[in-house]
Amino acid sequence: MKTLVNILKALVALVLVVVLATVAINAYCILGTRDQVHTIAQVQEEGKHADAILVLGASVLPDGTPSDILADRLEVAADLYLAGAAPVVVASGDNRDSHYNESDAMKRYLESLGVPSDAIAVDHAGYDTYGSVYRACYTYGASSMFVVTQAYHLYRALMIADMLGVQSIGVASDKGAYDNQKQYSLRDVAARDKDFFQALFKVKPEDADQSYGR
Repeated sequence: MKTLVNILKALVALVLVVVLATVAINAYCILGTRDQVHTIAQVQEEGKHADAILVLGASVLPDGTPSDILADRLEVAADLYLAGAAPVVVASGDNRDSHYNESDAMKRYLESLGVPSDAIAVDHAGYDTYGSVYRACYTYGASSMFVVTQAYHLYRALMIADMLGVQSIGVASDKGAYDNQKQYSLRDVAARDKDFFQALFKVKPEDADQSYGR
């Protein structure tokens, strides 16, 4: 009986540690990066410029068109490029499956919005947020970047960039309500923990050295 009580105490203590760590990391993530979030108008007014605009991937529909959440990201990234904020847009998406290709769909959509093909760097190994930011820094070689995604996701991407030593400015791409938003937001709470430790130890992601396409 005493052994069981000790095990339960240890489990409760472990849960408390995990909860406290999650709260602390999420507070660090949001409070530490919220001042880096700007609108396109602020970017123009303040004359901000960077090496690249990193737009993070999201789901693509079966016909190859971007989902609403991805289309909004790409439209904001295109607006930033056309405003002269950076010379290149990095389209970072998941292309692990021969029947599913986010990054090429992203490139096509950016081109339809007026971004020249030669101003789009395609990252086919953008399997997750950490990998996309890591590769933009260490494979593409950006020392400064705009990061474009929805607000719930933006803080985490900026935290990663900061911890990897990249000067970053976030531009939120929220243009309305999205399906499953609560699920996305809750998932990001846990993902911040994971990416905090990956960035802390600068973990080299899968296919980190795979070259970019055009």
